[in-house]
Amino acid sequence: MKYCMNLLLWTGDVTEKDLPLIAELKKMGYDGVELPLFEAGDLARYEKLGKQLDDIGLGRTAVTVLNADANPISPDSSVQQKGIETIQSVLDTCAAAGVETLVGPFHSALGEFSGAGPTEEEWKWGVASMRQMAAHAGKVGVRLGVEPLNRFETYLLNTQADAARFAREVEHPSCGMLYDTFHANIEEKDSAEAIRACADKMYHVHISENDRSTPGAGGVDWKSNFDALYEVGYDGWLAVEAFGRSLPEIAAATKIWRKMFETEIQLAEDALAFMRAEVSKRWSRG
Repeated sequence: MKYCMNLLLWTGDVTEKDLPLIAELKKMGYDGVELPLFEAGDLARYEKLGKQLDDIGLGRTAVTVLNADANPISPDSSVQQKGIETIQSVLDTCAAAGVETLVGPFHSALGEFSGAGPTEEEWKWGVASMRQMAAHAGKVGVRLGVEPLNRFETYLLNTQADAARFAREVEHPSCGMLYDTFHANIEEKDSAEAIRACADKMYHVHISENDRSTPGAGGVDWKSNFDALYEVGYDGWLAVEAFGRSLPEIAAATKIWRKMFETEIQLAEDALAFMRAEVSKRWSRG
């Protein structure tokens, strides 16, 4: 098992100024960091960042989203194409930085709703778009972890079973899915069964509390989640995804209006201790 910290708790754009913080996360015991990549970046800059992270000794994953002007399930083919090209460019940035997996809800536009559930046409557009993204991901050596979100943030993929079916229909080894405990806590009737339903396509896991603060300090049924992850043999990244008020634009997007932890560093320390404790209860048995 590998432990990762999503840097969105501190920044929406990782630069050299964040390296002391990142080094502190390494000293704390994290194996990697998750980079926010909301648009393609200067490849030379990200190559340098990748080397700096190598020097610190941390692996990395990345997270991105798409907006309405680049929606892969838009009825406008030019908008679909912009979504495909946007993710392809982000994948190039990931490759430059040595990112292993790019995750996020880039199956469709974040926060964009039609007023109804997904149509067969939208599903087909999404799968066709993702096939092109996955083909590029395979070329540059980065995996895709497509993320189902709760019904208040998207409408194409809400459950783990639907996301796994989507990834299976894409039918490319570079395309899997992300399991996020926050979204599953809202949408799934049984988190363990949800994990079983997507186990064959689960490329990444977000450890996120029901209030988006310190994992283990809220209402998520962690026993069921970790028991099921152990049952299906998951042994990849466990990435902490928590949000606070330090970034006004992220706080507004994630609807964080109150202080829910002492400091970001304390949250990171507590989250790592929590994950390690839960893993040691199970994975150490054999």
